[in-house]
Amino acid sequence: MRWRYRETVLTLSTLAFFATMVARLAISPVVPAITDEFGISNTVIGISLTGLWMFYFLSQFPSGVFADRYGERSVILVSVGGTALASLLLALSPVFPVFVLSTVVLGAFAGLHYSVATTLLTRIYDDIGTAIGVHNSGGPAAGLVAPVVAAWIGVRYGWRLAIAIGVATAVPIFVLFAWRVRPTEPRRPDQPMRERFELESVLELLSRPKIAFTVCLAVAGAFVWQATASFLPTFLVDHRGQAETTAGVVFSAYFVVQAITQVGVGAVSDRYGRDVATAGCMILAASGFVLLIAVPGVLAVGAAVLLIGTGLGWGAALLPRFMDELSEAERGAGFGLVRTVYGVVGSVGSVATGFVADVFGWGVSFGVLATLLALAFVALVVNRAFSLGY
Repeated sequence: MRWRYRETVLTLSTLAFFATMVARLAISPVVPAITDEFGISNTVIGISLTGLWMFYFLSQFPSGVFADRYGERSVILVSVGGTALASLLLALSPVFPVFVLSTVVLGAFAGLHYSVATTLLTRIYDDIGTAIGVHNSGGPAAGLVAPVVAAWIGVRYGWRLAIAIGVATAVPIFVLFAWRVRPTEPRRPDQPMRERFELESVLELLSRPKIAFTVCLAVAGAFVWQATASFLPTFLVDHRGQAETTAGVVFSAYFVVQAITQVGVGAVSDRYGRDVATAGCMILAASGFVLLIAVPGVLAVGAAVLLIGTGLGWGAALLPRFMDELSEAERGAGFGLVRTVYGVVGSVGSVATGFVADVFGWGVSFGVLATLLALAFVALVVNRAFSLGY
């Protein structure tokens, strides 16, 4: 098959997502070292990580508005370049308040990418579930590399150099994207941006029943995804007694599974429907958490990683549900808006999981995650069984 320009855009958009995800995931494997150096608790570091993910999602809605005004290419370049700068600031943080501020800056820059790139891909692809699945695989691919590399560097050279891998990854991808992706035509170059932020239009979109229901499902999925990305290595060390390096390898395996299965999840959603694929993801991941909490042994960890990795790839099934309900003119800012709403609420997963772990232990904390996914599964089944139309 002849290589087409749209494959170049998809590949480089996926690499850009990879760069922004590496910078964020490089933090989790070295959380114990960070808490030791700054003398803080899991709850406090959870607040910092929640700030990262919250601002990651807060920037999604403005990113769609900026793309409509200036074009997707410009926004993606700002995202990747800003990610490199923020990673550098994070690695150089002299005190914890500066570390927190740097995580917020990192989240804000990294968050400019996803909604804009997804909207760009919907303009050039018909099978958007498959295209989104390929693009989403950039995140799990980062999870393959970042935890192992960050854990190894953290053990040998300290957490600061571990976090600096975000700089080393983002800079060359920024150059590649600027070189190979052509400028994109903005959709609304002359419309004042303040009109896009009017409360009435925002509330109208979010109050549509199918979009509101999808947002609720996405909140549950995002809550669990953020908590897992923030604390899975720490859970493995503290609850299952694994070494930090081993926990980093398991964390990477989780993302390997997600990278492999992400495209398949998107293809299933295109062929059999968004709800069937999403429900399958939710129950698989819930089952994986139960195994991880309650069943000892290496085989249980392996099975749990397979189930959780597949299930937390729900985005390739659920996110096209938003696109199905948005008109072409609404997709830029509209998709960014719903990403901001469900992501900001879901980002509480980091601090909530850290708090519950401090008070009740890691078993209870991760049990809450399994319960949320099970509730999302039940909601999908009830909606379909009773033809509620959500």
